[in-house]
Amino acid sequence: MTKALLGIIGGSGVYDLPGLTDIREEKIASPWGEPSDALRFGRIGATEAVFLPRHGRGHRLSPSGINYRANIDALKRVGVTDVISVSACGSFREELPPGMFVAVDQFVDRTFGRQSSFFGNGCVAHVSMAHPIAPLLQHRIIAAAHAENIDIVKGGTYVCMEGPQFSSKAESLGYKAAGFSVIGMTALPEAKLAREAEMSYATLAMVTDFDCWHDEIAAVEVSDILAIAKSNADKAARLVARLMADFPAEHQPCPIGSDRALDYALVTSRDARDPELLKKLDAILARVNAK
Repeated sequence: MTKALLGIIGGSGVYDLPGLTDIREEKIASPWGEPSDALRFGRIGATEAVFLPRHGRGHRLSPSGINYRANIDALKRVGVTDVISVSACGSFREELPPGMFVAVDQFVDRTFGRQSSFFGNGCVAHVSMAHPIAPLLQHRIIAAAHAENIDIVKGGTYVCMEGPQFSSKAESLGYKAAGFSVIGMTALPEAKLAREAEMSYATLAMVTDFDCWHDEIAAVEVSDILAIAKSNADKAARLVARLMADFPAEHQPCPIGSDRALDYALVTSRDARDPELLKKLDAILARVNAK
């Protein structure tokens, strides 16, 4: 069995993880560039965790300026097995008002300016993203929310836009008509990269607004989002603390195979693989190369 190590990626309003003890920080070098910030290691009870503020402390990185590959690679290098991504988002549904949490299970990618894979020319791989969320991790998020009396909805589709501007009303109405649940700017390519890195991944979407489709509510403003985000951050800290208190010491095999995603994904023959790219993939391919 593999030791479980929980990675927490904090989004807007979540720049720290209260309750951690035995804290230490470490800057992790990645061949993919600079991660958003130093990794903060700590524990709650017997569970160890690694926290990374996605936008950096002080919120200095825009959604398009985040080095998602370096972030995921850094977490992989320190042994993270499970990743919880905390993400502020807008809602397309009346029953998902500001302050509601959503344990999403699907994504739609509307980004266009980001590096979305560790692989490419010289080492081609195609992982499955049919089920992007690890079900055991999603279940633990929901159970922790219930234990803390935090309102949460199981399931929903998160559409990830490029940003940094918010949606036009036409876009917002189109996404609502398509049946999407929430919209944000950061869950992708993060989820895709976590799958390539064979880490179980789940997103905790925290609703801050109704985007701009709602005729009876003013269009989204940053000041309103930040006010709700602060309240959401306090709830998220409680939820994560409860989840960590109940987290298993050993990583549980993912029922959808997210921790074995590369078993049949690599299509470039060994003798045709680019040695320079393979050097950058040392952490991502560690399990495969050890077979």
